[in-house]
Amino acid sequence: MKKQFLILCALAAMLLPGITKAQSTDDLLNLLINKNLIGQEEADSIRAEYAIKQQDTKEKQKLFGINSRRILQISGYTQVRFQSFQEAGKVDYVDIRRARLDFRGQISPTWDYRLQLDFATAPKILDAIITFKPYDCLKVQAGQFKLPFSQDNLAQSNLLEFIDRSQVTEALVARNKDLLGNNNGRDMGLQVFGSVLKIKERFAVDYFIGAFNGQGINTPDFNEAKDIVGRLIFHPIDGLDIGGSTYIGYDKFGLPEPKNQVRNRYGGELVYTWKNLIIRGEYIEGQDGAIKKNGYFAQATYFLFPKKLQILAKYDTYDPDKIKDKNISTYYVGGLNYYFNDWAKLMFNYSYRTEQGTKINNDLISVQAQIGF
Repeated sequence: MKKQFLILCALAAMLLPGITKAQSTDDLLNLLINKNLIGQEEADSIRAEYAIKQQDTKEKQKLFGINSRRILQISGYTQVRFQSFQEAGKVDYVDIRRARLDFRGQISPTWDYRLQLDFATAPKILDAIITFKPYDCLKVQAGQFKLPFSQDNLAQSNLLEFIDRSQVTEALVARNKDLLGNNNGRDMGLQVFGSVLKIKERFAVDYFIGAFNGQGINTPDFNEAKDIVGRLIFHPIDGLDIGGSTYIGYDKFGLPEPKNQVRNRYGGELVYTWKNLIIRGEYIEGQDGAIKKNGYFAQATYFLFPKKLQILAKYDTYDPDKIKDKNISTYYVGGLNYYFNDWAKLMFNYSYRTEQGTKINNDLISVQAQIGF
């Protein structure tokens, strides 16, 4: 077979003018047969050997090309979750937590775009962004994207150390306990952002300021007022990030008849990373109409084995109405993460839950498997 292949290469070089018109391996072999240079049996043998080599090449291939007029990157991930509720009457179940495709592209050195879709429950657009970035200190972003508020909200869902975000983030930053419904921490609007004060190849300050509809994803505004969101993060030393966020809104919500009301939030945050240890903390206070709310969390994660086994601990408390007594809920969460590689991990969380005014056992055991590309 090897000898036949070498003969074929030599004949191909000799017959180059005729072969340039050939469109496939079959065309090449048929041409050689027609010129009586090889027989049908020999051609079939070469064809079979070539097919085997092509299959081996495909199986070893790690990168796959996509036809596009500009540079395009595609990534995605799926999260499968099991939840075991300790509260009587609640049924344990398995669900597809997230199933996402993320398209990112660059049409010039200063213009890029992003489109992220989620198919877990019903197809929906999460991010649809156009970004103009002439300088590190000045970038402009328009479309639908995450509100620049709270580091817990801005963390990518596939990079979270815990299976669930904190209670206060879920309630006050456009997520599943927000009175406007679950908008995955996103809204439609325009923001200006950048990094300034570069010291020894590291920027000391990041800033974000934007104007948003205030009604959530794929939803137009219901009044002329725009919600203003700002975030400022300082990096005084390597591994330490300290900052705060502000959200000033006037939106339409409430029952039984929705009306325009104040919807404000204020928050402070801290992240410290040292070797295998990561410490995070955040406080958020909000006001929806006449109701004032607040909460905070503190968490620590540590890699027992770098990039493999991580242990977790978290204190998470939230007060949905500061005027009322005995309605604070506090979660004590512990867990483990095992990273098979950069694309796959298995997460385990146990949440011991206490709620003032009730003795119901609503502890939660969660297991989540994630795989991406």
